[in-house]
Amino acid sequence: MSNKKEVSFEENLAHLETIVKELESGTIPLDDAIHKFNEAMKIAKECNDKLKNAEESVNKILNDDGTITDFKIEENS
Repeated sequence: MSNKKEVSFEENLAHLETIVKELESGTIPLDDAIHKFNEAMKIAKECNDKLKNAEESVNKILNDDGTITDFKIEENS
């Protein structure tokens, strides 16, 4: 059973920025750089997933009858 703490979007973003700075410095040995790059890609995916879920959640409307529907903007051409 995993006791892994849920990391916030902001914490993930800060960690990702730290990794990018380390990689940009060019002082990390290749094996460590590869490990950091893979870690950064996992964090970026987690951030992207959280943003996608937030967007889907925000794009919902609560109707008068209590049902939830997708928010759509009708465009007139």
